[in-house]
Amino acid sequence: MMRIDRAGWDDLAALAALKWADVPAELTAGRSLAAFTVELEEWWRAHERTHVAFVARSDDDRVIGAAWVASVPRVPRPGAADRISADVQSVFVLPEYRGRGAGRGLVAAACAHAVSIGAERVTVHSSEAAVGLYRGLGFDDSPRLLQFLAPTTAAPETS
Repeated sequence: MMRIDRAGWDDLAALAALKWADVPAELTAGRSLAAFTVELEEWWRAHERTHVAFVARSDDDRVIGAAWVASVPRVPRPGAADRISADVQSVFVLPEYRGRGAGRGLVAAACAHAVSIGAERVTVHSSEAAVGLYRGLGFDDSPRLLQFLAPTTAAPETS
């Protein structure tokens, strides 16, 4: 059994540990989880009006997964002054807890939050493995939602 909660500041260390576990080791080499936790706290404090986190907790109250939802104000149009879109971000469940509904619960909570604040649409950039989960929750392809990927900058050549 598990439960899904809206994350609070007391979940910061667990949220940082999950993000830390969700990246390749080369991205954490030479860095410390403690320093990243401080960075995440500073970032979250600067973005707490637009970014809400949800956590999945195991029976023993351990945080085993998380999902964030970002709300983005949209340009008003006549008759709709307060338009919002939302994006589900950074969904991650510890590998030993996958397949038990935590991811589904986290995404459902993020979407419910987005709808509750008036989001017209909720998007997600999914891994190939999670496409079925999102489709099962009502996400679908959009032929008009396009993305522009910024070109990567090559390292300067040395002579």
